[in-house]
Amino acid sequence: MNLLAADVGGTKSLLMLARDRHGRLEFNHLTRFESQDYPDFESMARQFLAQCHTAPEHLQGACLAVAGPVEGEAGGRRRARLTNLPWELDSEHLGRALGIPAVALINDFEGIAHSLPVLADSALATLQHGEADPAGPRLLVGAGTGLGVCTICPGQELLPGEGGHSGFAPTDAQQMRLWQFVVREAGRCTREHLLSGRGLARIAAYLQTEDHAPGPALAEAMVREDPAAALCRFALQDSDPLARDTLRLFVRIYGAQTGDLALAVLPTGGVYLAGGIAPRILPLLQNGDFMAAFVNKAPMGHLLTRFPVKVITDPNAGLLGAARHVHRLVKNG
Repeated sequence: MNLLAADVGGTKSLLMLARDRHGRLEFNHLTRFESQDYPDFESMARQFLAQCHTAPEHLQGACLAVAGPVEGEAGGRRRARLTNLPWELDSEHLGRALGIPAVALINDFEGIAHSLPVLADSALATLQHGEADPAGPRLLVGAGTGLGVCTICPGQELLPGEGGHSGFAPTDAQQMRLWQFVVREAGRCTREHLLSGRGLARIAAYLQTEDHAPGPALAEAMVREDPAAALCRFALQDSDPLARDTLRLFVRIYGAQTGDLALAVLPTGGVYLAGGIAPRILPLLQNGDFMAAFVNKAPMGHLLTRFPVKVITDPNAGLLGAARHVHRLVKNG
């Protein structure tokens, strides 16, 4: 059984092939593509398969974990519109165009959720041990190009959501001023406006209105490369006050908003931080600021101290989950 798995995001897409060998999946040809370099997924997939010297007709199934809402129709057809990329995906169209008999579309956080049962302990960094209930619901939250949210119910039923686009709730006077800054710019202020790569740059821009100026090295780096990457690097090195204060505020907001989401779910099975930013800034998440904001929810803070909180450090978790999902679908017919 030969399968194609893809983790499709607004910035990058990861593709790989998976093969069933005696009931176990083997993976190869993991390749990164810059999503915006392609007009659609079909052209990206054709290039990938050509590089792998694999004909589409030799595949029994494919699964795309995509950064955006996925809608289902009668008969199993699924459609998706990516949030941060002008692509529209249709499972039936992709199947016909590529000659693959079974194509599944799932939300990218569904893909990560499918990986949780097989993630190694080394792929998880603990922020709070808590009191895990293996039968309890779990919550996935992740900042990257956008902000993803997914609830994993008992029995592994997945409920992907769009909580990243709900309103941001400030927790102090500074965050209220930040909220006003974003509303003036964008018309409203959502969680994703702040908890994302562009959100990091937005927080830095706001702090500059409060007399925080970048040093020459950071200012040059933010022009030369992705501003979020530069801010993270300088903050981790503690080499620029603007970067340091931007990440401190980002981490406090991340903790507080994740705590709000956890109160809506009560994830006794654990809270998992995914996405591209958390592993990159892990030391800043481990310094106590994230968890202090997470549990600062009187009168319910005591509940939040019970939930395990972990960071997924494996960048290929969504891809692994997509492969496991399509393998199960094809195997079960």
